[in-house]
Amino acid sequence: MSADIDSWRVTLPCTRAEAEAIDAADDLTIDAVLMTTEEVEDDREHWRLDAYCEHEPDAAMLAALTALVPSAAGTAPTVTPLTAQDWVTMSQAGLEPIREGRFVVHTSAHPVDAPEGGRAFLIDAGQAFGTGHHATTSGCLAMLDGLAAHPVTNAIDLGTGTGLLAFAAAHLWPTASVTATDIDPAAIDVTRENMAANHVDGIELIVADGALSEAIAARAPYDLLIANILAGPLISMAPEVAAIAAPHAAIVLAGLLETQRAEVERAFTACGCTVEAVDRRGDWSILRLSAGAERHVPTRPIDPKGRDGWALDL
Repeated sequence: MSADIDSWRVTLPCTRAEAEAIDAADDLTIDAVLMTTEEVEDDREHWRLDAYCEHEPDAAMLAALTALVPSAAGTAPTVTPLTAQDWVTMSQAGLEPIREGRFVVHTSAHPVDAPEGGRAFLIDAGQAFGTGHHATTSGCLAMLDGLAAHPVTNAIDLGTGTGLLAFAAAHLWPTASVTATDIDPAAIDVTRENMAANHVDGIELIVADGALSEAIAARAPYDLLIANILAGPLISMAPEVAAIAAPHAAIVLAGLLETQRAEVERAFTACGCTVEAVDRRGDWSILRLSAGAERHVPTRPIDPKGRDGWALDL
């Protein structure tokens, strides 16, 4: 193998049901980053599983991945060695600018001017998720745009990825304090780089597991909370998110499939939150909730179940 190869991708076809099961699982012991992708919009049968591995996958790894997608029985996994340049090429190819309300998001390969009265963000795909091209991230941008008239003085983006949603909040509420957090230190490094590239400053960056951080608690309460992660972590994090929310704070949640929405809603309504709006985008749903009239005080220890893999936000 060439010394330039630094990772491998294993690809298998799957169904939407299998993809949902993989996304919802919290007990997988596979040493790979798993991503499921809709191949044909709103088609239950044509999805894809991509597993990204640091080491060349052996027979045991391939068997474990194949076992996740029974519909692909008889299909040989496609194994592709990747170089750092492959990642750049894959991430930029086909990523046309997207527009949501007053925002436009583009890559270096497709530069555009800011819309009148709006803001353009340069976000190149790389080591962190959240370029704006996935329905969950673009849906969050739309939800934030719709909140522009809502007064915000203290905002937090939990699981910031590339920093995009924190940047949007800072643009909409320029006098507000904005905090961006992620469990993955690499994502915070990417966010810092994107801040420089987009001439954004003043955002507090924190490496943290969800909202479990003294630095996050010290800056609470927040009147705008954004969490574009996955359904399992959102459910697990509901009490701690509600606990740092100011009374009647706006809470924007994403990364959940429509089939997972009821369970996520139940977790947050149990903490005194009320669902205010739902933006359905294909199989995905973006939620806007309002925190209760009084700050939530958790009555039991935080349950870590479901947090595994929460860095795989979209």
